[in-house]
Amino acid sequence: MKSLVAYYSRSNITEKLAEEIAGKTNADIEEIVPKVNYQGKLGYVRGGKDAMSEKVIDLEELKYNPGDYDVVYLGTPVWAGKASTPLYSYIKQNADKFKNVKFFVTAGGKGFDSTLEQMERITQKPQSTLTLTTKEVKKNEYTLEGFVD
Repeated sequence: MKSLVAYYSRSNITEKLAEEIAGKTNADIEEIVPKVNYQGKLGYVRGGKDAMSEKVIDLEELKYNPGDYDVVYLGTPVWAGKASTPLYSYIKQNADKFKNVKFFVTAGGKGFDSTLEQMERITQKPQSTLTLTTKEVKKNEYTLEGFVD
């Protein structure tokens, strides 16, 4: 089964999971890079505002076509109770290409349910989901068993 891990990570927490998932599944990996700068304090505020309004932004050119994969793992941090704007934009721009999806979401503490619901509304019901706090990821207090199988 051919897999792709597509993710956005502002603070490298979601990136850590994406790389681990790709390694365990022998998947291609696609970092979603926005043309909008979300770094620093101003970027943090801009990101929350854009996420709340479900803004679709321009992304840097992608290496992989999600339509070429049997399953696409979609990873995002929670921004203001929603998927990050870069991942949201990626999903909106590719919604008709996904065959099967799995969601992995990271957050400081809450917003998982609303983020998963938002992602499912655009794509489809995921085969599985994984939600982890920043603390769990930093301390390696999680397993991918059952998610990557």
